[in-house]
Amino acid sequence: MGADKAKIVVGDQTYEVDIVTGTEGEKALDIGSLRGRSGLVTLDNGFGNTGSCRSSVTFLNGEKGVLKYRGIPIEELAQKSHFLEVAFLLIEGALPSREELDDFAQRIAKNSHLPEPFKKMMASFPQKMHPMGALSCGTVALSAFFPEGNPPDPSAEQRAKAITLLLGQMKAMIATYYRLRVGKELRDSDPGFDYSSDFFQMMFGEGDRDVDPEVAKALDTLLILHGDHEQNCSTSSVRMVGSGKANLFSSVASGINALWGPLHGGANEAVIDMLDEILADGGGYKKFLAKAKDKSDPFRLMGFGHRVYKNFDPRAKIIKGACDTVLSKLGVHDPVLDIAKGLEEEALKDDYFMERKLYPNVDFYSGIIYRALGIPTDFFTPMFVLGRLPGWLAQWKELREDPKMRIGRPRQIYMGKTDEAYVEMGVRPPKSEGP
Repeated sequence: MGADKAKIVVGDQTYEVDIVTGTEGEKALDIGSLRGRSGLVTLDNGFGNTGSCRSSVTFLNGEKGVLKYRGIPIEELAQKSHFLEVAFLLIEGALPSREELDDFAQRIAKNSHLPEPFKKMMASFPQKMHPMGALSCGTVALSAFFPEGNPPDPSAEQRAKAITLLLGQMKAMIATYYRLRVGKELRDSDPGFDYSSDFFQMMFGEGDRDVDPEVAKALDTLLILHGDHEQNCSTSSVRMVGSGKANLFSSVASGINALWGPLHGGANEAVIDMLDEILADGGGYKKFLAKAKDKSDPFRLMGFGHRVYKNFDPRAKIIKGACDTVLSKLGVHDPVLDIAKGLEEEALKDDYFMERKLYPNVDFYSGIIYRALGIPTDFFTPMFVLGRLPGWLAQWKELREDPKMRIGRPRQIYMGKTDEAYVEMGVRPPKSEGP
């Protein structure tokens, strides 16, 4: 057996499978033909050890704390680049020339104005509707306002138009719904601003349109750090829906819905909820650190540790600097943010958390930044959407351009009843027992 093969032994049968090696040295067993040859499928609850695709967009090594977009370390991109350049990199596969970047930015700017009927639709949403629900509905509705983005087999030109359209419309949707919720007059996009500064003035602008460049840069950095994160729950949802040849709008809406979950995009909301809980208890964060270490206590320390990163979250190191800049620049005096800083300092010198590598993650710092900027807690996840959108677009584009694309269809292991007899209505018990 060669080095590129592996053997799976089941009873007296042996099956050879290929070993696939990625460009960063990761290895995987290609079991695509295993069921056809053996009748066996694999079982991997949560897909934690299953590769669903080959992708060249993002590389992540959780054990070593490595994150790269198209081969470029996230640290370098956060320091030297800006959001639209990183978006182009993710979507197109390479850093843009000046001409390409200018064209990309101009096309997005032209699409940063919502149609008037669309604004009326958003204004009709219930006042208490969660912003993620509004974004999901709005994203699907774009297929009606821009039907040219709907063909099941879009051309390269149609894909490009739909992608820049959505990058512009999403920015406008979030800002518009925010101002509708708080009862402020809507503000138009201004092509004189960069993407992040324009978004900030559309959200919070009053009178003149000056935007603090350091604050805008911090937001831009945060969007870069959220740009893509391999095959997570929402990205996998975008790919799964896209594999059925659903249009870009409905595919991205599925990502929004997946990100809405508190175990995924809602994590930064959970951080602020935890800090509010500590404040309501008197602000004694050391008490809550002790509770987090007590196995019999149900309290969980939110924003520390990560399912994938077993060492440290490389994004957290970067965003901590942006967090410090925002707090210093804005001069915010908020007891919740004081608790967050104290919690961070104490946890980082506590042996319990250090031994278990429970470092503050990107959700911890992003929640603090959003709070300092005055963004309501339920808008934290829409901010995550804005950053993650280029990754979803890149993954959808990669999927749709793959000549070997197949509709996603996981298998299961059935564990239900067998050979049940049909019971006539007249002799069924009055109330069904069990599920």
